[in-house]
Amino acid sequence: MKKLAFTLLSFLLMAITTEETLAQSEISYSVSFPEAQAHYIDVEMNIQGIKKDFLDLRMPVWAPGSYLVREFEKNVESFLVKNSANATIPSTKINKNTWRISTTNHQNIKISYRVYAFELSVRTSFVDASHAFISPSGVFMYVEELLKLPATVSITPFKGWTNISTGLDAVKGKANTFYSPDFDILYDSPIEVGNQDIIEFEAAGIKHEVAMYGGGNYNKAQLATDIKKIVEAETSIFEENPNKRYVFIVHNTLAGGGGLEHLNSTVLGAIRNGYTNEESYKSFLSLVAHEYFHLWNVKRLRPQALGPFDYSNENYTTNLWIAEGFTAYYDNLMLRRTDLYLPDKYIQLLTADINTVENQPGNSIQPVSEASFDAWIKYYRPNENSRNSTISYYDKGALIALILDLEILGATKGTKRLDDLMKAMYNEYYIKQKRGYTDAEFKRMAEKIAGKSLNDIYTNYINGTQPIKFNTYLGHAGLYLVNDNSGKSLPSLGTATVVRDGKVIITSVLRGSAAWTDGLNVNDEIIAINDNRITGTADAAGVTDLAKMISSVKVGEKLRVLISRDGLLQTLTVTVLQNSQARYRIEIDKNATAEQLMIREKWLSL
Repeated sequence: MKKLAFTLLSFLLMAITTEETLAQSEISYSVSFPEAQAHYIDVEMNIQGIKKDFLDLRMPVWAPGSYLVREFEKNVESFLVKNSANATIPSTKINKNTWRISTTNHQNIKISYRVYAFELSVRTSFVDASHAFISPSGVFMYVEELLKLPATVSITPFKGWTNISTGLDAVKGKANTFYSPDFDILYDSPIEVGNQDIIEFEAAGIKHEVAMYGGGNYNKAQLATDIKKIVEAETSIFEENPNKRYVFIVHNTLAGGGGLEHLNSTVLGAIRNGYTNEESYKSFLSLVAHEYFHLWNVKRLRPQALGPFDYSNENYTTNLWIAEGFTAYYDNLMLRRTDLYLPDKYIQLLTADINTVENQPGNSIQPVSEASFDAWIKYYRPNENSRNSTISYYDKGALIALILDLEILGATKGTKRLDDLMKAMYNEYYIKQKRGYTDAEFKRMAEKIAGKSLNDIYTNYINGTQPIKFNTYLGHAGLYLVNDNSGKSLPSLGTATVVRDGKVIITSVLRGSAAWTDGLNVNDEIIAINDNRITGTADAAGVTDLAKMISSVKVGEKLRVLISRDGLLQTLTVTVLQNSQARYRIEIDKNATAEQLMIREKWLSL
């Protein structure tokens, strides 16, 4: 026992000594782009004040907010370490993302390496002759024991580049140099370098910058006006905006899409010439609302597992349905509250969300809490069967937020709503306790706000896969759900197809459908049905010959389906089944009570 105690004491003393000695270190990065046209970022990392025999230098393997191991170390080359005398010192790669550096008799070292960056997305770095986007977790290496130390980043722009946009604070007196108080903030602060168009405005007492790369048909004044509305509506929920400054980095490209939240900034993908199309523009504003809401929900109010991070491994939580799902609920709701969406449009979008979730077979297989936990291996790695076996924690989480909002409104007779829960959680766990929350703590606060047990919602819909009884919750607002497909005989094969090189190829098979039951497979080519050639040809209305064939038969009828599977012809007998897909719409209860009308008005900001 004494020996064990001595060993533990020795270990603790070693750990404390290591941390104390390393805490005296200083870290700085210099970034340049001498071959921007070839998509390389050149990085020089300086560490001073080392007092141990070796350092393990690591590249993160994932980007916070995007729950997939992306193996950023695969882009590293030309790794070299030198001492203060500019002599090369030994280093060895000891695993996929770790380089061990011998630092005996070397207090100051300089590490240089190159990062290949040619994937323009909100979570990966990209460089070409027009601009550079630095996603920090894929560019800046770290030492585990030094994660709490500050770091500076000095940037040398490529020729002709004039602007740098980032949430990091500028270092006074040093051009193009930025400061981070620790590595969690460094990795949460993307950097855009180039000639991006800058839009500036003030909202909720905070300076905001919108950095627009890639051109586009946007109206700068309109963007500033509309984003300001969203910022102020969201700030009013939490009654404070914790930033001094906030930066939107927007990549305008041909396809657009995607967003990633950060502590005091965000990266958004937009369709370059989609700003004059109302639907496309409002969709972009919804993305703005989503990522800005993350400023509170997940960046500060967070599940325990989501910070501080382990940058070399997965970080698991069952609460992404809150972190992402609730944020997904609020994005369109914020556009409704600011009148950027009218009530009918908001209800239309909400109905589409309900149809998406309820018509996904995986909704009855995977609980949304499990979907959160398995994001690393399922949500970000979908396959042809994902629709049958998984559910999105974004989509299902948004519906959980919906029913909680309505349940709280109903239980409190309109005096409280989901806003009150989010504000209470923010004040308790971010402001007061300064830590992440547990699943049980979130439930307990939700029940406190609602003034009732929420066991049914948690047991059946969060940790279970029971169909949500939407009318129970919509009823609080004098609304109800109708399935227009109910009672109809609708023949269905249960496949999705695409035409490739003139061939009709199955891309998915719906669980429980005719195709599922009778053995049609993904990648099968459908050649003919009942001796009628199938080519995938569509009429002026976009209806294909396959769709016409299926709609012309009756439920229960047997079809001879000629397919090619891996180059071999075979005929399958497929019995047509009833289409299991619902077509929901939300209707107004004409006999709604005064209380229901009041709740509807409060919920929809009427």
